[in-house]
Amino acid sequence: MNLEHANPALFAALAKAQGEVENASKNSSNPHFKSKYADLAEVLNTVRPVFSENGLSLIQSTEFDGALVSVTTTIAHKDGGYVTAKASCVPAKTDAQGVGSATTYLRRYSLASVCGIAQEDDDGNASAHNGKPVARISEKQEAELSDYIEATGTDRAKMLAYFKVQALSDLTAAQAVQATNMIRSKQKDAA
Repeated sequence: MNLEHANPALFAALAKAQGEVENASKNSSNPHFKSKYADLAEVLNTVRPVFSENGLSLIQSTEFDGALVSVTTTIAHKDGGYVTAKASCVPAKTDAQGVGSATTYLRRYSLASVCGIAQEDDDGNASAHNGKPVARISEKQEAELSDYIEATGTDRAKMLAYFKVQALSDLTAAQAVQATNMIRSKQKDAA
């Protein structure tokens, strides 16, 4: 998350809004997993009215570079100041349907995360908890990320604290990709 353009008014409004917003209701069904989850519309409908009352706006921009789908979520305050967070993933398919599905998925998760609300996605939970271990960072990924952190002057301790891990080797493969994207985004913003 990029906090460079945040200010006290933004943080005060976010604190107030997060005290008022409720978690999103599970309103959609996934017949494949026989589960219910909060879809993107439900998350938006849960967040927008409360954020609007507190002078906050939401913007989600998307991009696809041929390999990764990315969504940047921005929360802006009426008196200035904003924060951004970028989430990326590799779509299951690179056709319009696959990119669209990945975009919707990222928008939903990014929005819930940035706004500090919970929303149950049993299909996501099932894929992460179906008895198969979550993919850990590979030695190659760890070495590349470590080199990238050093080359860009990124604060390793802050990066580890952000992901709530003790060492790069504790990251999942997905977190390693997210960390790399965060550093790229920060470098791009600084340029």
